[in-house]
Amino acid sequence: MPTPNKTRTAILGARRSVTADRDLARLRAAITAFFFLDGFVFAGWVARIPAIKDQTSASEGALGLALLGVSAGGTATMMATGRLCRRFGNHPTTVAAGVLFAGSVALPPLTHSALALGLVLLVFGTGFGALNVAMNSAAVDLIAALRRPVMPSFHAAFSLGGMAGAGLGGLIADHLSPTRHLSLLAVFGLLLAAAAGRTLISLPVPAPRDGAGPAADSENAAAEPSPGAERSGRARWLVAVFGLIALCTAYGEGAMADWAALHLHQDLDASAGLAAAGYSVFALMMAVGRLTGTALLERLGQTRALIAGGATAAAGMLLGSLAPTVWLALLGFAVTGLGLANLFPVAIARAGALTGPGGVAAASTLGYGGMLLGPPTIGFLADWYSLPIALTTVAALAAVAAAVAYGTRNAVRPAGN
Repeated sequence: MPTPNKTRTAILGARRSVTADRDLARLRAAITAFFFLDGFVFAGWVARIPAIKDQTSASEGALGLALLGVSAGGTATMMATGRLCRRFGNHPTTVAAGVLFAGSVALPPLTHSALALGLVLLVFGTGFGALNVAMNSAAVDLIAALRRPVMPSFHAAFSLGGMAGAGLGGLIADHLSPTRHLSLLAVFGLLLAAAAGRTLISLPVPAPRDGAGPAADSENAAAEPSPGAERSGRARWLVAVFGLIALCTAYGEGAMADWAALHLHQDLDASAGLAAAGYSVFALMMAVGRLTGTALLERLGQTRALIAGGATAAAGMLLGSLAPTVWLALLGFAVTGLGLANLFPVAIARAGALTGPGGVAAASTLGYGGMLLGPPTIGFLADWYSLPIALTTVAALAAVAAAVAYGTRNAVRPAGN
């Protein structure tokens, strides 16, 4: 029969466990809100690029140079953000980056030249890059506490935010000026960042849960970075491996965003409306794949999920790029989105588990580089060969991601497995 002291201790322990679980749920909701914010605000900006081009009277070439401001700001900031996260913490850095990102989206429609546009997009890109590193680092901490591979659910929020931002932008583009639209978007983003940021800052960084039970020795459970891990040559090599997988994935995302509709319209004679569905189908299936990603990772394990995802995307993109009919191409794009869905989240999560924010920053920078590399590479190859042939490079890099994951399966296998 238990003594009163033991009973009291058990009750207190149960209460602490319930409180801890409640805090983890609140923390997960707050981080999810920042991922949604990232996708929603960025897509809202993209929807107004044509109107801002007209407002600045920029040529295509001048606009392209101005848009490099986003890329330059993001790339230059990502590695620095890893250091800021280590110094100030992932949660405060996420909130600060979210505020900068949301607030700066109101700046582009205030410009009247390509040069001014490029300068404000440098600020916007800085917020974008910083937010991506900081919120992914916060997510890695939470994964270690939950001991569940929930990173795909965060990236699903980004995808859904992007779809919502693009859809809303398309609906109101004819009714609101870019200045009013993006100002309202900035207000919404700042309010969301303030609400989610209050929760994020009020809660401490969760401690990794003790390794008990089957999940403790599973590759699904994210590991806390070991002391000195960032100085380990092996850890840096593995981070580079996961960065390469992220690059291969992001290359495909960038290529699909810019070239899917043109391929359907130009090569398969699809109407403008049907051609626009190409990227929508891809993005929708990517969101579906991420929403179901945690269950898939728990069933297959992260390494097998990477291999299966890369192989699926490679097959889907071969069909999408070489299919003789529009409907087969759309099917291929859907399969590609499903295959690519979880490669980037898993790669970022595993890099972060190895070396913390520095790993997230390094892998994110490589991945972001792939998104920048994809569209122009496709364009050059389309000029030299044809657009369908150029699009097969997406399949090739997806296959490379699967091959890299398979080739390093033993290197990333947790001890004891």
